[in-house]
Amino acid sequence: MTTSPTRSVTTAVLCWLTVLLEGYDLVALGATIPTLLKTHHLGFTAAGATAVATVSLVGVAVGAAGLGPLTDRFGRRGMLIGSVLLFSLFTLLTPLAPNVAVFGVLRFAAGLGLGACMPVALTVMSENLPARRRASASTFTMTGYHVGAVLTSILALVVGENWHVLFYGGGAVGLAVVPLMWWRLPESAAYLAAKEQPEVEKVSLRYLLGPKYRRISLAVWAGSFMGLLLVYGLNTWLPQLMRSAGYPISTSVALLLVLNVGAIIGLVLGGVVADRRGIPPIARLWFGAGAVLLAVLSLHIGSSVLLNALVLLTGVFVFSAQVLIYGYVAQAFPARARGTALGLTSAVGRLGSIVGPFITGALVTAGVAYPWGFWFFAAVAVLGLVAVLFLRARTAETRAADEPALQG
Repeated sequence: MTTSPTRSVTTAVLCWLTVLLEGYDLVALGATIPTLLKTHHLGFTAAGATAVATVSLVGVAVGAAGLGPLTDRFGRRGMLIGSVLLFSLFTLLTPLAPNVAVFGVLRFAAGLGLGACMPVALTVMSENLPARRRASASTFTMTGYHVGAVLTSILALVVGENWHVLFYGGGAVGLAVVPLMWWRLPESAAYLAAKEQPEVEKVSLRYLLGPKYRRISLAVWAGSFMGLLLVYGLNTWLPQLMRSAGYPISTSVALLLVLNVGAIIGLVLGGVVADRRGIPPIARLWFGAGAVLLAVLSLHIGSSVLLNALVLLTGVFVFSAQVLIYGYVAQAFPARARGTALGLTSAVGRLGSIVGPFITGALVTAGVAYPWGFWFFAAVAVLGLVAVLFLRARTAETRAADEPALQG
């Protein structure tokens, strides 16, 4: 089964747009919370906003763990379309919530769909390209996440306190993508080929923790946890960390944009280099460089040019390190287990996305965010480096399983 160039490009664009929705959603909620607190909409308090943000991330984690594995049973195409539809509908309903509790329930439900979007989109992309390009397949797809974050940052500045527009816009774009996906998104050739083969062993958590894959599973789960802790922790608290360091608020907010621009550059660069040099050594280099840069940011930088350069480089290395792990998972596991493996890797990472903002917020509350926040993030990057030290080269089984689907 040969995939035409046009079909591959269409699939890549649709997967990229799907991941863009998650980046959009992250910033949409973050940009909305200050207005909700200022206007006391629905009686929102700081505790209520924290609860809503947390249940939203919990929904994403549950969606990644629960819906991701279903792709190995029912197919990639239907699950991806259904996930986008679920996210879009509940995002549209969010501004209509009559109270804080319902607001949180709607965010949780939207998170369920959103959580499945990324691992399924990454699975589809990894199976849409030759195995030797799985790193760049994952990193290219994830540029959509940070493009979405940048676009929403700009839109949030434009709409001001009209926060409803952010949710209506995200839901509407998602609903517009659904019929396009139904029309143009094909089922994965690797999935179809795997379904035709006799199943040797049922894919489950026990399978992933069996003798063959235990080391890989634990390593990628730990790396994903540390990676997403850094992504969400920095995206949530970098402006406040910079404010604690004495930088002006305008500079602090602008640095968040610089950080995400660096992430886009790092994702493109990291994928290309990893495809040539192998994912494990580049992931180690990326986590190590990220740890050094985060430690350097704990120093007060007097030059604005140097500060922006350091934050840009931090985004280059820190945000793409975790995505390289997704590319490795797509390489290391055979097609019949790929959706489950990516879903659980993403789900464990989501736990990090909850822990990161929580711990950093506690440091802010305690008044020690600077410099301890940067030291904390640097230590997390070191732990990510330790995790990826356990990754090994792609297995012979995966190489053999990929050949029929990609060449047949």
